[in-house]
Amino acid sequence: MSQHNFALDIVADGLHMPECPRWHDQRLWFSDIRGHTVYRIDDGHLSVVHRFPVDEEPAGLGWLPDGDLLVAGMATRVIYRITGGHATIHADVKLLAAHQINDMIVTSDGTAFVTQLGFDLDAPQPEPKATMVIRVDPEGAVSAAADDLLVPNGIAIDDTETTIVVAESGGGRLTSYAHRDGVLSDRSTEPLPATTAFPFCAPDGICLDEQGGRWVADSINKRVFRIHSGTITHEHRFEQFVLACALGDPDRRSLYVCLTDFWHKSEMTDQPTGRIVRIRVASPGVGRP
Repeated sequence: MSQHNFALDIVADGLHMPECPRWHDQRLWFSDIRGHTVYRIDDGHLSVVHRFPVDEEPAGLGWLPDGDLLVAGMATRVIYRITGGHATIHADVKLLAAHQINDMIVTSDGTAFVTQLGFDLDAPQPEPKATMVIRVDPEGAVSAAADDLLVPNGIAIDDTETTIVVAESGGGRLTSYAHRDGVLSDRSTEPLPATTAFPFCAPDGICLDEQGGRWVADSINKRVFRIHSGTITHEHRFEQFVLACALGDPDRRSLYVCLTDFWHKSEMTDQPTGRIVRIRVASPGVGRP
């Protein structure tokens, strides 16, 4: 199992809180949550996709069948649709989300699955309470997709769109569902091993590979690791918090990892320390993100 000695490229820096990376249309897209901006990288250059007002924090990203971008607005608890450079509200999920929403995946028919924290991220953090993943239909109708989850955070779907995996940060586990026609069923859970430094694994962003492996960003342990059949096969440690990961590049064998020194609003400084790095891996990614 590899740990400290690995080659990485810095693909973006000077960010506040990079999150929710996506490989789409042969480009890397991501949100800078505390920077209020969605970016993509075009030929090595950082391009602004959409800049939100300072009272909004963009998070999860996905695309409708017509190519329009959907963005989860954490602070206002709405899903935005970006068309022609303008943001309109695609869905309002406040009735099902008392606090910030978070990550999101969108299936090929335009159905979105949105995670939420279940507590106020910017307040002193209480013990996690069970909450739900929200489904947003292509026309914007909102309903519960799955409940009894402890801080559902990162979310991924395989290439056949028959399995959805949710990272439960408050439960220290990955939770998988069978997916069919927007319905989640047959729940199963997989506990995640902690480290000797910190006795709990809090999975954040996740992604999947073609061999059935799951790459997991473990923020509090400052690592990203690949788990397969209950065993960690690869692990990379960092000096910064690890927020999310995605497999990209034309061969889907580059692991993009989002890092930052600070994530709580009270700790943010005028000097952004967030960055995205790239690590080459053996098994190609599948599905989304």
